[in-house]
Order: sequence, then C-alpha cells, then structure tokens
Amino acid sequence: MIHLTHITLHNGVKIPAIGLGTFRAKDNEAYQATLHALKVGYRHIDTAAIYRNEEEVGRAIKDSKVPRNDIFVTSKLWNTDQGYESAKAALQATLDRLALDYLDLYLIHWPKTYEKAADSWRAMEEMYQAGLLKSIGVSNFLFHHIEHLLETANITPMVNQVETHLFVQNQKLYDFCMAQGIYLEAYAPLASHEIEKLLADETLQAMAKAKGCTIPQIALKYQLDRNIIIIPKSATPSRIEENLNILDITFTDEEREILKGLNNGRKFFPDPDNIAF
Repeated sequence: MIHLTHITLHNGVKIPAIGLGTFRAKDNEAYQATLHALKVGYRHIDTAAIYRNEEEVGRAIKDSKVPRNDIFVTSKLWNTDQGYESAKAALQATLDRLALDYLDLYLIHWPKTYEKAADSWRAMEEMYQAGLLKSIGVSNFLFHHIEHLLETANITPMVNQVETHLFVQNQKLYDFCMAQGIYLEAYAPLASHEIEKLLADETLQAMAKAKGCTIPQIALKYQLDRNIIIIPKSATPSRIEENLNILDITFTDEEREILKGLNNGRKFFPDPDNIAF
C-alpha cells in the first residue's frame, strides 16, 4: 500500500491530502473506480449530490471492507437545496444514499446569495455539532463569498474546494484562505476535460522525461507541495494508481519557478459570480 500524507484541518480532523474525485463518474464506473482506489490505498473519496453517484460510491465503500473510520468521505450541498431546513434534509438524503451515519466533510457546492449561504451554513454548523459532520466547508467560494459568510458564521470553514491546476494556481485566494485557517482543496488538478493542454506543454514534457515520471504526476505533486489538498478524478485503474504514487517526486527551486510560471488564469469551469444553476 502506498503511504499517504495528511493535512490537519483547524478543528484537528486529519484529511488525506490525496483523494479520488468522482465528478462525471456514473453508475458502475463510479463504483469500480471507488472500489479500486480504496483497494490500492486511497482513503479519501469525494462525491456530491449533483454527481448522482452517491449510492454507487457508498456501495463501493461498503464492499471494500476498509473500516469506515479509515475512510474520509466528502459530499456537497447542491444549489437547489441551499437554505436552513432544506440543507438538513439534503444531508440526510446524502447519508441515506451513501448508507453512512456521518460525513467527514460537507461542502456548500457553489455560492448562490449571501443569505442562502448563511442559512445553509447555520444548518451545517448544527449538523456538525450533532456529530453528523466531522468537518464543514465551502466550494467555489471567492474572497467576498467567504467574507460575507464569516460575518454570521460561528465556525470558520475548514476547506474551500476550488478549481486549481497549473494554469489557475489561486495564490491570492490561497493566501487569503490560509490566513483564515481555511485549507484550499483543488478540484480539476489536472485541468479536467482540458488535460490535453497540460500534456501538450513542451516544458512539462521535458521535465517529466528528466524525472522519469508523467506530466499528471508533476502537476499533482506541485499542488501537494503547496499544502493544497488534491482530488484527481480517474476511472482508469492504472491512472488511479499513478495519481497516488507521487510522494517521491521532488522539485528544485528553479523547477518550482518554471511550474509557477505556467499560471495564466485560464479557468475551465464557471465563474462562481455568474452561474446559471
């Protein structure tokens, strides 16, 4: 089994710094990917209500025979369920679909209005205090979304999950969040459906060849070295294993500057301030 590294959130909960993302994984694909990931050493699985795969993920967790306490499970509150009572109902539905008694992390999936976020957060704080959630956080929140949430929050979010990859490195958002005690978590750390742009980069090709590893492994280890939690998604067994096997990769200061220089601010997912869902 591959050794995992952990990050300790501000409430003392330890989160495996590498997880399996399940976005766009449907039905048996989600089941098989989760089962294989747990078999080869992953202990962090990320899903969401809107992914429509919580049942399959939950079944894989059960069938893996890995003790529940050893697995970190994240799911997310979808926009149509934001609000005080609706958030509570949505969590229970998620727990039922996953066949779990609690989640290790629950996130507000996207920011809607400040009021909706505050009401949802109040419900999540209560569910956290009740033990249904081990940690709580947000996703796709920008500076102003977090600032407004903190005006009414009793508990600071532990995590902010945002699109983060070599082309969008989010250093200013990272600095802001870390100053609040909020860890950044990278979704699409391999640029998701635009991964070909990573693979075609000649600088990355040369670096991967010199190090005897792959471009995705470089992209993932760079984020991990920044103390960013990563959740690469794959349904291919060999790539699931490859994405986990990155801890031995090291960079010189010069190489880090080269990787930092690939940041160009090009996002591949919606602007959180202009979502239509």
